[in-house]
Amino acid sequence: MASDIETKTDSKEEKPAANIQSPYFKNVRGFFEGVTLGTRFSFRFFREIIRPRYEFNEFLKQSYLIGYRSLPLVAITGFIMGLVLTIQSRPTLAEFGAESWLPAMVAVSIVREMGPVITALIFAGKVGSGIGAEIASMKVTEQVDAMEVSGINPFKYIVVTRILAATIMLPLLVIAADAVSIYGSYIGVNLKGTVSFHLFFLQVFQALSFSDVFPATIKTFFFGFTVGLIGCYYGYNSNTGTEGVGKAANSSVVFGSLAIFIIDMIAVQLTSIFN
Repeated sequence: MASDIETKTDSKEEKPAANIQSPYFKNVRGFFEGVTLGTRFSFRFFREIIRPRYEFNEFLKQSYLIGYRSLPLVAITGFIMGLVLTIQSRPTLAEFGAESWLPAMVAVSIVREMGPVITALIFAGKVGSGIGAEIASMKVTEQVDAMEVSGINPFKYIVVTRILAATIMLPLLVIAADAVSIYGSYIGVNLKGTVSFHLFFLQVFQALSFSDVFPATIKTFFFGFTVGLIGCYYGYNSNTGTEGVGKAANSSVVFGSLAIFIIDMIAVQLTSIFN
């Protein structure tokens, strides 16, 4: 009887341990651990950015690779976006006799929301995954360890330069994408009509205001910073091996895209409050 009682008591005491090891608890713990490590990674970036030595040449190189080499993809996507949005919106506006509002509607839609968000998503897919995979492969080939042995700060050389380049280049890419998108809209308007270049862009600039351009531009800096930060975080903290490279690239795209939507939602709410 005593042994039976001890067995039952032991089984009761073991249940909480089983609950602690449950998949749900592991997921919650992993989430908060990831948030903590990401926050520490962010604070380390802001700490390293103000300390010399400054890797200016590497920053320029990364700006070229991140910005200039992404321009063709962003321009093609922007042109198609403006063209398709115009073609799809024309029939609906024509039913209400408001076809003349087409240039203004497309311009406001692109500048406020579609241009920044779609360009940022493309940026996360191309640049975010590239940063994550590149840094993870540098860890696999022990290049990061070699920098530390050589007396180079790998965090400043690898992480800081890429995050700064992504933060500065994405707003410029968004401006270029908006311009190409509006030109694509001009082409779309003239597919079934004739509108002069001067009249089209006169309607566009009359519809746009400072409250449309300024918030949309500001949030692109946060988009670029977030994409660069997430890509560098998953690359710099990846596991060794080729599997870690793939996971770093995939996580950079997934969480970077999710962060873009979250930041955009917050930006829209703040804009609506102050307007």
